Amino acid sequence: MRGRVAIIVIASVVVLLGGVMWMLLMRAPAAPAKAVAPPTPAVPPAPEVTIPEPAKARTTVPKPPKAAAPAPAPVETAPTTGTLHVVSDVPEASVFIDRKFIGTSPVTATDIAPGPHHLNVSAAGYDAVSQDIDITPGPREIAIAFKEVRLAANIRVVHKHAMGSCTGTLRASPQGITYETANKNDGFTVAMSGIEVFEVDYLNKNLKLKVKKGKTYNFTDPEGSADRLFVFHRDVDKVRQRLLAGGGH
Repeated sequence: MRGRVAIIVIASVVVLLGGVMWMLLMRAPAAPAKAVAPPTPAVPPAPEVTIPEPAKARTTVPKPPKAAAPAPAPVETAPTTGTLHVVSDVPEASVFIDRKFIGTSPVTATDIAPGPHHLNVSAAGYDAVSQDIDITPGPREIAIAFKEVRLAANIRVVHKHAMGSCTGTLRASPQGITYETANKNDGFTVAMSGIEVFEVDYLNKNLKLKVKKGKTYNFTDPEGSADRLFVFHRDVDKVRQRLLAGGGH
């Protein structure tokens, strides 16, 4: 009996619990329906893009320039005029060619017409140098030595003896004076330092020369001119006095 009651009680409880559960289920809100996403339109596949590889930088080696063809050698033409270079042992000497001032030494004159010309060079304190020159096409140099003693004088003379006379030539150089004559007994050579007397008497047209501790010579001009005797004496005595004073070489 008790067993049956217990079963009834349990069954009642189960029914009761079942009813409660059903009621709860009926009261619970319905679960919202899941949103359905609209269909995604079909997207065509993207075209394949091929990215080219960057071109490799080319290293360009410049070619060496072609060597220019050598210019033809200029054809040298022969000069048609002369060039004169004048130097002197005394600086800044005045140089003249055909009386035209060229400049002071050392100096070069160009475009000189070939042929004879006259050169004159002067320096303070020295005798001027005057000479005729012949210019040819091309370069030429002339050195003027003022400090060098120059003398090349000569004159035809008559040597008066105590009795009679003889003719000959007096020649003078820096080394001395020489009398050249066919009369061997009258000929002589004397150094500048060996001359004791050397003078000219213009009025009497006489040139007197006395050798130290030697003879005295009296010369006249064959044509009776005193001018040539005077010029010869002047040129020779100038050099003689300079040498006696120790100047020049």
